[in-house]
Amino acid sequence: MTAKIIYGKNIAEDIKKKISKEIKDLETKHSVKPNITTIKIGDDPSSELYLRLRDKACEEVGIKSNHLVFQKNVSEKEVIESIKKLNDDINVHGILIQYPVPNHILQDKLMKTVDPKKDVEGFNPVNMGRMMIGDEYIVPCTPLAVLTILEYEKTVLKSKNIVVVNHSNVVGKPLAALFLNRNATVSVCHVYTEDITKYTTKADVLVTATGKPNLIKKDHVKNNAFVLDVGINKTKDGVCGDVDFDSVKEKVGMITPVPGGVGPVTIACSLFNMVKTYKNCLE
Repeated sequence: MTAKIIYGKNIAEDIKKKISKEIKDLETKHSVKPNITTIKIGDDPSSELYLRLRDKACEEVGIKSNHLVFQKNVSEKEVIESIKKLNDDINVHGILIQYPVPNHILQDKLMKTVDPKKDVEGFNPVNMGRMMIGDEYIVPCTPLAVLTILEYEKTVLKSKNIVVVNHSNVVGKPLAALFLNRNATVSVCHVYTEDITKYTTKADVLVTATGKPNLIKKDHVKNNAFVLDVGINKTKDGVCGDVDFDSVKEKVGMITPVPGGVGPVTIACSLFNMVKTYKNCLE
């Protein structure tokens, strides 16, 4: 058996078509073009690539994308003051912060400063808290992309065993909450988990986002499982995910590749959230 390979491009294109139409309708009604600002600190190469791809997607659907760029030695106070100004600017309809940020800046402080109604990434504690109680209005983009792929493939999550290999505030924790909201049985593994195969081999759905190439091998997965690889790793042979793709695809039912799997859907989901923050500001 060879797995069905789930490429994200087709899903992303479908989302963008729907978003483009909605934006045209809203712009016609309100005579205001959606205007989004991304705060970028330093010059991380992977951030540059992601920003270019997201800017291109914004242009395709009719969203104006601006960047506010700081040197990597910028003070935390200066970044926070800039976020506050964007919060108050009626011409800005959404705010994103490009992660990672330098170590001297506390990521949590930035997340808390972004106005919840302009919080494209859904990281503000208000939006996170709403999600935890099942009010999924603005959901973090990568977890939303994983959920979207599963929905497009008509995957039933109720009562399924799901394993998430990541416990960050950006991916693992919100993703676990989304699965719990759908009555799945969820295990979260991380760097301190002893023998993750005890968990991963029972997973009907396995999501990994560790940033460790080839961490998940054939003996880590269950027959006919759905494996979603969120990891992005640069190696001498190019970009790869967390999954040993060639061996695992011979055992599982469905799998996302890296690149070309979850990534394009994550960008499309950020556009989806931009429409929500745009509507928040119009209202």
